[in-house]
Amino acid sequence: MKENKQGFNTKLVHAGDYEDMYGSAIVPVYQASTFKFKNAKHGGDCFAGRADGYIYTRIGNPTIDALENKLATLENGYKGIAFSSGMAAVSTVYMALLGQGLHIVSTNAIYGSSRAILERDFSRFGVEYSFVDTSNLNAIENAIRSNTKLLFIETPTNPTIEITDIQKAAEIAHKHNILVCVDNTFCSPYIQKPLDLGADIVLHSITKFINGHADVVGGAIITKDPDVYKQLRQTMIYLGGNMDPHQAYLTSRGVKTLALRMDKSQVSAMTIAQYLEAHPKIAWVKYPGLKSHPQHELAKQQMNGFGTMMSFEVKGGIKAGEMLMDNVQLAVLAVSLGGVETLIQHPASMTHAGLSKEAREEAGITDGLVRFSVGIEECEDIIADLDYALKLI
Repeated sequence: MKENKQGFNTKLVHAGDYEDMYGSAIVPVYQASTFKFKNAKHGGDCFAGRADGYIYTRIGNPTIDALENKLATLENGYKGIAFSSGMAAVSTVYMALLGQGLHIVSTNAIYGSSRAILERDFSRFGVEYSFVDTSNLNAIENAIRSNTKLLFIETPTNPTIEITDIQKAAEIAHKHNILVCVDNTFCSPYIQKPLDLGADIVLHSITKFINGHADVVGGAIITKDPDVYKQLRQTMIYLGGNMDPHQAYLTSRGVKTLALRMDKSQVSAMTIAQYLEAHPKIAWVKYPGLKSHPQHELAKQQMNGFGTMMSFEVKGGIKAGEMLMDNVQLAVLAVSLGGVETLIQHPASMTHAGLSKEAREEAGITDGLVRFSVGIEECEDIIADLDYALKLI
């Protein structure tokens, strides 16, 4: 059976894998920094690209290659690039595609570090930026300038769970010859395939759903154009943000159960969202599966399911949010998301405490907002945990 005809779970298990010389049932960990050549000519041919072969793990490694090829298959892309972190992937996209006097349009509620590195670092080198609500297509169109080279979208957004129409946003960008990169971390390729919707680059923090076990930090980029791939790959090699072979091995192991994990968590997430929406101490809930979500119909069109991420506001502001954090017992009070364990965090008192109240509200982060990542525990146990903590507020 051809790989592109296989089902998603089959691809999760087998795509990108190869049989080594000893017939290992899984891709081995090639924990090597460098690889020896057959002779001087072979070494020269490898460096010149005239021969296949591995040179140095920063440039390429069999264990890492297997993961990169698997992720490219899952995203219906050309090739993938694996990184030491999600931010190494973001930085490579910026470094490869932006420069002095060039402009990027980005989602305003994007992951904090993806925004901060533009404001604090790339701005020093003359890169211009505009942060807009990309769920508003007119805002994207109005932000584009003659020097705009990249549209960087995160959908759904972190932590406000806003959704951007990828296909229409890409049509706007391509009309102006602008590349489109989509941070697909919150969905994974199981729920959303941005390349199929018109994006040029898809990006992941594979620390989250793709690995799924809170034991690896990593990132990935997948492209559909060979020339864009080569440009990004070369920048990664020079920056040195490559993934480690053991990271790649753990991620390849974790991703095999992606669909099983997300199927379980999504069912629970819908039930939990409905429970919270009906709770008297909750002001509102943002979950794409709820009809109250402003982009519910769009989510149904471009997502294969509604995911496991939600945000909600506890009535009573920061103090109420802190009380909830301090009294849950099953949910883990920690940053990150997408693991087998349920995670909870309160941005106003934790990740976004350094911002003024006005700045937080401008980004849609209210004092009582809670970000919730639903794991694979029994749904009844997660609800019981929330119920116990909410009663104490």
